[in-house]
Order: sequence, then structure tokens, then C-alpha cells
Amino acid sequence: MSEWNQKPLGSLCAIKTGKKDVNEGSPNGAYPFFTCSRDVHASDYYSFDTDAILIAGNGAVGETKLYRGKFEAYQRTYVLDGFEEDLDFIFYVLKGSLSEALSKVVSGSTMPYIRKGDLERFPIPLPPLPEQKKIAHILSTVQRAIEAQERIIQTTTELKKALMHKLFTEGLRNEPQKQTEIGPVPESWEVKPLIDTVEFIDYGVSQAIPKTPTPEGVKIVSTADIDKQGNLLYRKIRRIVVPVKTANRLVLKDGDVLFNWRNSAELIGKSAIYEEQDEPHIFASFILRICAGEKKSHNYFLKHLMNHYREEGVFVKLARRAVNQANYNKNEISVLKIPSPPYEQQVEIAKTIGAVDAKIWSHADKKRSLEDLFRTLLHELMTAKTRVNEIRLGANT
Repeated sequence: MSEWNQKPLGSLCAIKTGKKDVNEGSPNGAYPFFTCSRDVHASDYYSFDTDAILIAGNGAVGETKLYRGKFEAYQRTYVLDGFEEDLDFIFYVLKGSLSEALSKVVSGSTMPYIRKGDLERFPIPLPPLPEQKKIAHILSTVQRAIEAQERIIQTTTELKKALMHKLFTEGLRNEPQKQTEIGPVPESWEVKPLIDTVEFIDYGVSQAIPKTPTPEGVKIVSTADIDKQGNLLYRKIRRIVVPVKTANRLVLKDGDVLFNWRNSAELIGKSAIYEEQDEPHIFASFILRICAGEKKSHNYFLKHLMNHYREEGVFVKLARRAVNQANYNKNEISVLKIPSPPYEQQVEIAKTIGAVDAKIWSHADKKRSLEDLFRTLLHELMTAKTRVNEIRLGANT
């Protein structure tokens, strides 16, 4: 990059801010409304009709977006347009380095914000214009591939949600339905309290997990280790020192269902399956272990049902509220009425949902690989460690 010229951002474009208050948006508006959030909102009106880079001046400080066309902007969102150099290239320069650089100069302690002068002085490396365009093309190609994976994941996730609703109310056999206290279910199904369909339910260890990672003790699954899709994030799991007797009592077995019973209301019901690991794991107090029991209730059927109920808002309605959290404890979930198909149908339903999950995971892996490639290319190209004539992107990128 030493052979490239550098210019301050303010010399390459006009920098202004929006004029609207954040509450002036409209959920069903026709135009994008750029605030200082990572999400893009909507507006019934537009104040800009240009090709622009949008930078969050507070909130998600430094969050950078590119948009071409009519849009609205919040009064603390910076709007950059009228560029003398390649717009896409400069967008990627800012996307790759602005947030980290500004973290050292942002003002304000309780509500950090960017001053206009900081943006105006921000240095932009400028290779020759043809190289700018080639760099932007390469990065845009990878970005479009990432967005394509995101669309597939979103579409498949929506399909899974609709599929689960159908499976948990109609089953797979096209048999007549009957009305029950939980709604329509196939005639051959029963409706039972959850406790009658499992071996046992128990609480985890009631002890604070150290915030600073420690190499000592046993691994403990916490609520943070279960994501909203029902995956158990083993690589993030911390350790805790507990008495041997406690660890032995709470050690997880292969196939245990883990249910998050205390959290913010919308997260109550996050559920995952523990798969046996190389070393023992126990579980924290805000998680219930549900042992399904061989041939009594299929664990993956139960996991999918609990996550389906969470997404449908069942636990939001049933949970008891407290300050910043909600609870749905062992006694309450024990009497929760659930559909109980014959065991072999539970297995079939779980496999059907699992096949959709496998597709989502496959595309999520592709997306992560592309994101790693994007970060690598962004760094290598913007520092001139790799030149554009050395890049060959595959047909599937």
C-alpha cells in the first residue's frame, strides 16, 4: 500500500447528516430509513435521491451501509455522496477499517458518537481507479455470494417454521383430526402433560459461572450456549468448580434435552440436545434437563416441539414475568399439555424436521466460509499484500 496515495475522506465526497428524528419512520413505508441501528427501517418519505454511503454516528457507531436511490436518514446518520473516486471501493475501505479506527476516537462515554471532523480526516488509500474498480468487483462478488446464502437460509427457515406447524397439528399420515384442549391433532394422537411423556425433569447447579474463563473444573452448559435455532454451542462452554457429588449428579447423558426456563420472555423455551463429548458436562440453574426415556418420548421430537412453541409465542404467554426476565419452571412445564403421537411417528417427524435443519446448517457453513474469505480478501487487497491480478474466484463463489 506504500505506493498508493492517501487522501482524507472529506476531500473525496460531501459529508452531511439526515434531518429526521428516529420516530418519524413508518413500518410500511416505501423508502428505506437509515438510522443508527444495524437494521434498516422504512419511511413514507425521502429526503435523498443519490448513491451514498451511510454511517451510523451513534448507536451502532461506525456501522456502514451502501445504498443507491431514494431514502431517508436519521439526524445522527452521516450521508456521504458526490464521490470523486469509485464509490464501491471506498465503501469497502470504510467497511473494513472504519469501526476499529473510530473506536479509538469516538466521543461520549454513555452514548458514544462520531464527530464529523473524525470522518473528514479519515485516511483513504487510493490505488489507480482501474484497480479500485477491480478490487470492488472482487469483494462485491463474494458479498453477493454471502447474500445468496443468507436468502437460502432465511427461506428454508421460514419453510421449517411452516412445516413444524403442519407436522405438530396434522402429522405425516393424513389421518382425520380431532379437536383437543391444545387444538386439532390427528385422531391417533394423545394429549398429555409433558411429565407423563418423559422419565424425569431436573434443575442444574445453582452457582455463578466465573466470567473469566478458568482451566479448572467441569464444563457447564449455560443459557448462552443454546442458540435460538436449538443448537448447542460447545466451543463457547465455560468451566466451573463444583463438589464431585454435585458434578456426578448433574452430569449430562447423551440425548438429554436441555430447556431454558429462565431468560428474557422471548427466549424462554430455547431447547437443545446434548451429544456426548470427550469430557463430562453439567448444566446451569436456568436450564432444565429433560430425560425423554427410551421408547417413551423421542428426544428430538420434544426438542423441536419446545422450539416450535417458543417461536409461536406459547411460552411468552405462559411464563411469569419478573424484572428483565421471565420464568417457566419445572412445576409449570411438567403440567404443560403437549401432543403425544405414537413413538414411531415422533421419530418420523423428528427426522423430517432434521432434514430441513441439515440444509440450513449446510448453507450456514457455506456462508461462514464465504465470510472468512471476504475478511481475508478485504485485508489482503486493502493493504496491497495481494494484488487483483493474483485473484481467481471460482464459478461457485
